[in-house]
Amino acid sequence: MFHFLIVVQAIIAASLVGVVLMQRSEGGGLGMGGSPSGLMSARGATDFLTRTTAILATMFILLSISLAFVAAKKGGTGEIDSSLQRTEVPTAPAAPVTTAPAVAAPAAAPATEVPLDK
Repeated sequence: MFHFLIVVQAIIAASLVGVVLMQRSEGGGLGMGGSPSGLMSARGATDFLTRTTAILATMFILLSISLAFVAAKKGGTGEIDSSLQRTEVPTAPAAPVTTAPAVAAPAAAPATEVPLDK
């Protein structure tokens, strides 16, 4: 039921966005000319789109509230899930560090000097 309502909510939201984007900012609605009477005249389109926007917005809000109630009713027991909680692992005491005597590397010629035998 919840997934079905989510799909319906997405369809209503997409329809609402589409209807709002079709309206002109001056309230002209579709910007179509034609006869002064009829559904798709300039005034008829505005009335139609305004009415459709109001209906879709009301459906969107009511569906949002109903989804909140369904999600709250479907909710769990209210316990906190601690399955991912980090636990402290006791570390072993560090072994004493013994230092080995440093081995001297053979002396190398500096990189700026070129050997003379070549």
